[in-house]
Amino acid sequence: MKEFIEYIAKNLVDEPNCVTVDETAEENKVILKLHVAKTDLGKVIGKQGKTAKSMRVLLTAVAAKHNMSGQLEIDEDRQK
Repeated sequence: MKEFIEYIAKNLVDEPNCVTVDETAEENKVILKLHVAKTDLGKVIGKQGKTAKSMRVLLTAVAAKHNMSGQLEIDEDRQK
């Protein structure tokens, strides 16, 4: 799941080398924290949050296939 979200994000942004995903897994829940460059934050969120919502829907579908629930949090990169 981590690689899937990372792949999507890297193809959306101008600085793909700044994209990182941290994964935290609990019992039946996976939390992914997506970090992108500050300049790319709008591209990942999209107009009215549609891109971020779509990524969350895809994560939910992939997680459901593994009998888990998924949560996606989006942050600007800590390094820039």
